[in-house]
Amino acid sequence: MKFRLLLLALLLSFGSGCAAEVAQVSPAEAAQRVAAGSAVLVDVREPAEWAETGVAAPAVLLSKGEFDADLTGGWKPFLQKHRDRPIILYCHSGRRSGLVAAVLAKQGYTVANAGGFKDWKEAGLPVRNMMQPAGDTKSR
Repeated sequence: MKFRLLLLALLLSFGSGCAAEVAQVSPAEAAQRVAAGSAVLVDVREPAEWAETGVAAPAVLLSKGEFDADLTGGWKPFLQKHRDRPIILYCHSGRRSGLVAAVLAKQGYTVANAGGFKDWKEAGLPVRNMMQPAGDTKSR
């Protein structure tokens, strides 16, 4: 019996050490935290998606494809700049942003997943054309 309890404890501790905890936040909470300056918002969708649908007004645009290419381009300087600042990510549905968030959490970043851009739009939060600078709150 003691062996089984010890084995169970070891398995549970191993499992919890493998999965990084990623907080889930609503688009409204993400918008509030970004507006207050307490977090930065990142859209991890691909450029074609940004062009087709627009993006959240305060979002920094850094694709998951670029992230998967070993943190080249904009990701590396962005992460260096925001090492001690919470990063909130979103994509189309929350899946890709969750994957990036999990990797960043394992690297010691404070991250949260705000789900999908569709949720942002449905909440009536400001969007912009991808060519407009971040923070431009003109409605689409």
